[in-house]
Amino acid sequence: MPVPQHPQGGDLRDLRDRLQRAQEAAFATGVMPPVLRPVVRESWERAIRGAIDPDRALPRLELDEHAFREYRAAHALAPVLPVIRRLLVDGADDAGLVVAVGDAQGRLLWVEGDAGLRRRAEDMLFVAGADWSEASIGTSAPGTALQLDRAVQIRGAEHYNRIVHPWSCTAAPVHDPSTGAILGVIDITGTDHAVAPHTLSLVSATVAAVEAELRIASLESAVHATIRRSRLRAVPAAKPARTPLTVLGERRPRLGVHELSPRHAEILTLLAWHPRGLGAERLAALLYEGDASPVTLRAEVVRLRRVLEAAGEPPLESRPYRLGREVDLDAASVARLLGQGSLRRAADRYAGSVLPASAAPGIVEIREELEGRLRESMLSDASPELLLAYAERDEQYHDVDVWRALLEILPPRSPRRASVVAHLERIESALR
Repeated sequence: MPVPQHPQGGDLRDLRDRLQRAQEAAFATGVMPPVLRPVVRESWERAIRGAIDPDRALPRLELDEHAFREYRAAHALAPVLPVIRRLLVDGADDAGLVVAVGDAQGRLLWVEGDAGLRRRAEDMLFVAGADWSEASIGTSAPGTALQLDRAVQIRGAEHYNRIVHPWSCTAAPVHDPSTGAILGVIDITGTDHAVAPHTLSLVSATVAAVEAELRIASLESAVHATIRRSRLRAVPAAKPARTPLTVLGERRPRLGVHELSPRHAEILTLLAWHPRGLGAERLAALLYEGDASPVTLRAEVVRLRRVLEAAGEPPLESRPYRLGREVDLDAASVARLLGQGSLRRAADRYAGSVLPASAAPGIVEIREELEGRLRESMLSDASPELLLAYAERDEQYHDVDVWRALLEILPPRSPRRASVVAHLERIESALR
């Protein structure tokens, strides 16, 4: 791919002036002047046809904070973010650059790099969650790279939107190595250094490394799937898997594919957490606030037995109350992984608090025990990357101790330190 050459010194100012005059002429006459590069001229034409206002258009922020963090964590580029950070972000502070990773629709997922530049970029909403597609904002490197499905460089006043004229950027799309579909885009934004010839080579090399990492992950997944299928064929009489009991996070609790009422979820969680069983009085005390009622409990157990029968599960045993067959309680799996020292796997499995809406004494006790064990393990044993992901959860977003611990273990030259310090200051200010 040929690397475009750009003027230097006084020629830059002359080019910027000519581009601004060209834009004014284009808006006045609808005719694109010849000073524009073809890639810029065609992008401006698309923006004009889309009725984008070059003075007032701003990127959209369509997802709330919680929904955006969930979307970003599940994105196909999330597992390869360490590769991007190692190749681009780690040197961005020294180079005075901002590195952004976006999805296939142009929504920015991560914006990292020089802290001062990132603060300035916030004025034009160049932030995580913002839509920088061509349809939203007009000509820009990330949006135009996605539109054309190739690497592009956009300098200063070549941007259609005038608020972006002080900035220059280089971006290239990332593809799924298996299907060829666009997964997202990698962008470098800053001053004129962001469109230096070597910047395009650096971004393209990073994209190649990311796609290679995705290809390896896909091959490993295929190999593991083949091995699993071979094992299943080799052991036809394998013990049936335990039915999953899902009670972590805000989702509706489920036994397998069957939704549970809040009370039935509480009973099953307590019995799964205490596999040896619970007497009627003890179970009632763990289940109900105030005076325990074994009579009320027995009526609830009758209804639960009908639910278990419909789900194809063995009935509850009595004296003591006990599950007829073990279930795979997600909360117990997290506790088991923590006991084995598998902190990363435990954090991945932990989708949130145990039945967060429940006030049953026994559920509150399990919830607090599991949250406390996970938090203690994170503070003592987590890597910077893992602790950062934990700190960004809703439950820990205002936990001063967690953010202080993160600051302590981050490397001295980490580009994340500035944002962590700023977040700590916001928390501490709110607590005063």
